[in-house]
Amino acid sequence: MKRKVYIFDTTLRDGEQSPGCSMNINEKMRMAKQLELLGVDVIEAGFPIASQGDFEAVKNISREVQASTVAALCRAKPGDIDRAWEALQHARRPRIHTFIATSEIHMKHKLGMNREQVLQAIRESVYRARSYTDDVEFSAEDASRSELEFIFEVVRMAIRAGATTVNLPDTVGYATPREYGRMFSEVRIHVPESGNIRLSALAHNDLGMAVANSLAAVENGADQVECTMNGIGERAGNAALEEVVMAIATRPSVYHATTTIQTEMLYPTSKLLSSIIGTQVPPNKAIVGKNAFAHEAGIHQDGVLKNALTYEIMTPQSVGIEGTQLVLGKHSGRHAVKNRCEQLGYRLSRHNLESVYVKVISLADQKKEVNDDDLIQILNNERENSSYVTETAQ
Repeated sequence: MKRKVYIFDTTLRDGEQSPGCSMNINEKMRMAKQLELLGVDVIEAGFPIASQGDFEAVKNISREVQASTVAALCRAKPGDIDRAWEALQHARRPRIHTFIATSEIHMKHKLGMNREQVLQAIRESVYRARSYTDDVEFSAEDASRSELEFIFEVVRMAIRAGATTVNLPDTVGYATPREYGRMFSEVRIHVPESGNIRLSALAHNDLGMAVANSLAAVENGADQVECTMNGIGERAGNAALEEVVMAIATRPSVYHATTTIQTEMLYPTSKLLSSIIGTQVPPNKAIVGKNAFAHEAGIHQDGVLKNALTYEIMTPQSVGIEGTQLVLGKHSGRHAVKNRCEQLGYRLSRHNLESVYVKVISLADQKKEVNDDDLIQILNNERENSSYVTETAQ
C-alpha cells in the first residue's frame, strides 16, 4: 500500500523572501486560494512577526482557506509564537511552525547559545505553541550541517514538548542526496518515538540538488516535503513543488508514495505565480517550462508522432498543458512538417512535401523557428506552382 507524502507549500513565506518575489496582501490571497485548489496539505502563509503586512496576510488567509492547513512561521521566542497565534487563531486548521538553529556554526556565531540552551528553547517554544494548537511543527534550522547525535536529541526534545511534525532542513543547500537521506533514516532508527510524528524535509537549491535531496528524504522516511511553486525562494531557491510531485507520481515503484496534489493544476498555478511576481520560469524548466513538452529534433518528433511515450514520460495534459508542441526548426524532420501541414488543413504529395520541407529548413536556418504564418506562406507559394497541394476541410 502506498503511503501519503504531505505537501507543505512555502511559496508565500520562503518563496516570497526571494528578491523580486514579494507579494502584497491581495496577491498572497489569490495565490493561497490557488494553492488550496491545487490540493496542497499545508500553506505556510507568512512570518507574522516580520511585518504588519505579513501579519494581515496570514490573518486573512486563515479566515478564507478551508481545505488546507494554514501555517505561520515564528522563531523560538514567546513574542513570535504569540504573534503567530494571533494571526492564525481563526484558521480552520492552524499550525504554528517554530524554529531554531542546531548547527555549531549557527549556534556559536548567530545565536551565541550552547546546546543546552538550544534544547531548552526548543522545549519552551514547542510547549508554548502547543498551548495554542495541537498542530505544532518544529524546524531544526541548518539540520544538515548539525552533528547527527545532537539531531537525535533535538528531535526527542521536540517530540516530548509536543511537536507533531519535525522538520530537518538543508537550510543552505549543502547536503548531497546520500547524506540527506541518511539523516532521516538514522533519525527513524535512533529515535523510535519519531514513528508517532511526521518527519519533514526542506531542501534549498544552492548546489542544484533540492529536488534530489527532497526525494532522497522521502525514500528514507520523510512524510512531508516543504517546497515552493517554480522553486522560488532564498538564494537559489527551494525544491520545486511541481518536480517533487511529478517525480513521485511518475515513479511509483521507486517512491511507493502518493500525494493529494491535483496535478492538472500545476501549470495554471505556475502561470499564476509568474504573473503575480513578474518572473517567468526558464524555457527548459522541468514540468512547467515552455519547452518541457516541446520537440524540435526530427528523430524525437517522429518518435512522438508514432507513440508519445518514446520521448515523453508523462502527458502534458497530466500537468495542465494542452498538448505536445512540435517546433519547426532546422532540426525538424519530414514527419513533423507533414503533420503540421495537415493540422493547418493542407495535404501534400510526396514530391511537394520534399519541396516544402527544404524551404522550411532553409527558413529555419535564418530565423531559428518557423511559425504557422511562415508555413502557410510557404504552402500557398507551393500551391500556386503545383497541383499537388490541396486544402482539406477544417
